[in-house]
Amino acid sequence: MGIAPYQQSSEELVRLGCLLSVMMPYAQASEVLRQWSGLSVSAGSLWNWVQTVGQRAKASLTEALSAQASGDTVVTEPIDDLVAALPLAIGADGVMVPFRPTPKTPVGAIQWREVKVGILARLGTRVTRAGETVPQLLRRRLVAVLGTIDDFIPPLQLEATRQGVDTAPLVVWLSDGGRGFWRVYHTCFATAIAVLDFFHAAGHLARATQALFGTLTSAEAQAWFRRWRHLLRHGQAHQVRRALTQLIHLPGWSTSAFATLLQVQAYFQRHHQHTRYQHFERLGLPLGSGLVESACKWLIQQRFKGVGMRWSEDGFNHLILLRLAWANDRFDDLFPSVPRSLTNPSPNL
Repeated sequence: MGIAPYQQSSEELVRLGCLLSVMMPYAQASEVLRQWSGLSVSAGSLWNWVQTVGQRAKASLTEALSAQASGDTVVTEPIDDLVAALPLAIGADGVMVPFRPTPKTPVGAIQWREVKVGILARLGTRVTRAGETVPQLLRRRLVAVLGTIDDFIPPLQLEATRQGVDTAPLVVWLSDGGRGFWRVYHTCFATAIAVLDFFHAAGHLARATQALFGTLTSAEAQAWFRRWRHLLRHGQAHQVRRALTQLIHLPGWSTSAFATLLQVQAYFQRHHQHTRYQHFERLGLPLGSGLVESACKWLIQQRFKGVGMRWSEDGFNHLILLRLAWANDRFDDLFPSVPRSLTNPSPNL
């Protein structure tokens, strides 16, 4: 623990307290620390430690972003040659987190705010015990920002450069149809292959089917939807677009049905380059954005959306920076005075 005689705390203890707080609520972290070490550290002390170290992490990130904005060279992290030869997947999505409406008090209704989450990972494979080759994400790195798309872009660009986006043999962008995140793609990764999440695309086909038949449960509606989905999945997206275009030119639609069909047709027209699923499959690329949806769940929901939790902005921002440092294998960099022999390896998701 590194605690000298007559010393109340140590950097080693602060590190351990912050690490436990990254994984679980402060009260639970306090109890686990007491059970494990026999030392009594209150939940409030752990919170204070997280704020202090979180400010350190924030200052480091601010410095790196400022250097990037000034045109300074961003150093690429060392990457094993075998990993560097793999495609780099980048995805982004949003997740809602409960916040306090008024600072320093829990009084009032919950204010839900969106946290933008980005993931970068190399697309590898592994062999299961049954001998089956399945996809595997390697060298996973995460970005999370409480703010606007414009706030989200610079940290994502910084992490992409650190992960060798400029030298990767293939870069793929994965996202659903949210326009804000597609603006991230056009701003940062316009030369990458872009894949529209197939399940979100199929959901829009379901909307069109509902508008066409007034229901999704009839045999005729189900058959129509399955045919559209099959065409979309197997390289015939142009037929889907043509069918939708023909439908919106037919007379007799109700106002709501026509509006839905028009929206869906525009959606697929806008993403016509991003729905070439048969081509993407031949390249060995994912067809869905499940990697980022999964990241949203374990990075954000597991720690920040527990029963009764409501966050202040500073409390959230400082803790998420520590959780990101942990997930990105940089947690120990925040504690340079702690010998690495005491911290290696830090737990990593």
